[in-house]
Amino acid sequence: MDTIALFGGSFDPPHIGHKAIVKALEKLEYIDKTIIVPAFLNPFKSESFLSANERLSLVKDMFSDFKNIEISNFEIKKQKQVPSIETVNHFLKIYKKVYLVIGADNLSSLQKWKNYNELQNLVTFIVAKRNGITIPKEYITLNIDENISSTQIRKQN
Repeated sequence: MDTIALFGGSFDPPHIGHKAIVKALEKLEYIDKTIIVPAFLNPFKSESFLSANERLSLVKDMFSDFKNIEISNFEIKKQKQVPSIETVNHFLKIYKKVYLVIGADNLSSLQKWKNYNELQNLVTFIVAKRNGITIPKEYITLNIDENISSTQIRKQN
């Protein structure tokens, strides 16, 4: 196994949209394994709704029946905000090729990500469709048909 899809996020809480992304990734023949990495705390947020350990547990439960899926506590065990570049560099020590999976809603802020220029040289981005956002051709598009977000779920509670 040399090629992974790295799917990080807050997963606050995890939902069917996250599940749809992983199901779509499983269909991509050039990816050997998907590694899901819940954040300790999103670098662009000051708090989370659920604790890091609660989110990790929920993600483990949600994906327990999936094949070629690994749930990583890499960011959570650091007990701090971890930028994607740090996580990518960690996994590039183990795997030859990393695809970084993001939601289309992240496209507008990618330039603000720590060491973005370095990051884009290290990974190939896979962008999950969301809210009708147009995905530029330089990214791989992942067609997802779930109109849901963790923010919507939190607002309902």
